[in-house]
Amino acid sequence: MSWLNNQSPNSVLLVSLGSGGTLTSEQLTELALGLEMSKQKFIWVVRKPDDLNACGAFFDVGRDNDDPLSYLPEGFVKRTSGVGLMVPSWAPQVPILRNEATGEQKMNATLLAEEIAVAVKPVALTVEAGEKKAVKREEVARVVRLLMESEEGKVMKVKANELKESAAKALKSGGSSFDLLSSVVESWN
Repeated sequence: MSWLNNQSPNSVLLVSLGSGGTLTSEQLTELALGLEMSKQKFIWVVRKPDDLNACGAFFDVGRDNDDPLSYLPEGFVKRTSGVGLMVPSWAPQVPILRNEATGEQKMNATLLAEEIAVAVKPVALTVEAGEKKAVKREEVARVVRLLMESEEGKVMKVKANELKESAAKALKSGGSSFDLLSSVVESWN
């Protein structure tokens, strides 16, 4: 948190797949090198890759003694020192997301990218039989730069902040969500 507190507002990208998400070794490498190529600041909650089951980490949380950082490309941690902060296995997402330096996609990527237009979905290369392959480093770098540097990214940040403020207003006393939940509680009494 001290590293994050020293960053400029909206300058840090949070990369976290949640408790059930893992990447293959190939995708972990591509993501790492894409983040490096983007030259943008980031916090990455790194999990050990799983080449057999992309959601295999869900049942292994806390059981794995391997250091996930040891699976990163050679020299990556040193090359991204000061720009990237790698956190093995788990990080306190709520305090990170509340920090004004952080930018993150909190909901389903498709909904955010296609319906609300506050996110960008990276494109995975497709191999012959229609099977998806890894999102390559160039695509990771392109998407990160688009989010963090471009005019389109600035518009997305404004929309995301408007949604955040709207949600906070709905949850406050007198807000639509607060009033609806209050009426449910009253009906139970």
